[in-house]
Amino acid sequence: MLTHQPGQEVLRSILPQDLDWQPFPAFPPAARLAVVVRNPSEPALYVVRVKLPSGERLMPHRHTEDRVYLAVSGVFYIGLGDTFGEERLRAYPPGAVVVPPGGTSHFHWAKSGQYVTQVTAIRPISLEYDDPADDPRAA
Repeated sequence: MLTHQPGQEVLRSILPQDLDWQPFPAFPPAARLAVVVRNPSEPALYVVRVKLPSGERLMPHRHTEDRVYLAVSGVFYIGLGDTFGEERLRAYPPGAVVVPPGGTSHFHWAKSGQYVTQVTAIRPISLEYDDPADDPRAA
C-alpha cells in the first residue's frame, strides 16, 4: 500500500501554526520556506510553502520541475521573463492557482505586502537564477 507520507498509514493534518519556517539558501535572507509534505530534495511529490516579506523580490529564475503555486495569503505577484519588469507582473489573490511549466523564467515580488504561496511539484526542488549575480548562494 502506498501511503501519503513515508511510514504513515493514517490521516495527517498540518496546521499553519505548526509549520517550521526556515531560511532557504537560494532565497534572499528574509524569505522563508516551510516543508509541508515530504522532503523536497527527494525525487517525489513534495509540498512546500514560501513566505516572502513585504518588498522582497525573487529575481528571474527557473525550476526544472513543473510547479503548481497556490496563493495562500497576501497578493502573489509573478511575472514571466528572464529580466525583472514591473510591467510584466500579474497579481493573484489568495486562492488563485498559477501553473508555470518547468524551465519557464519568472520572478516574484511582494509588492503590496507579505505573501505566502504553496508549491506542489514532483522531483527534487530546484531553483536556478537567470543571472548568477542574483543568486544568494554565490555571495
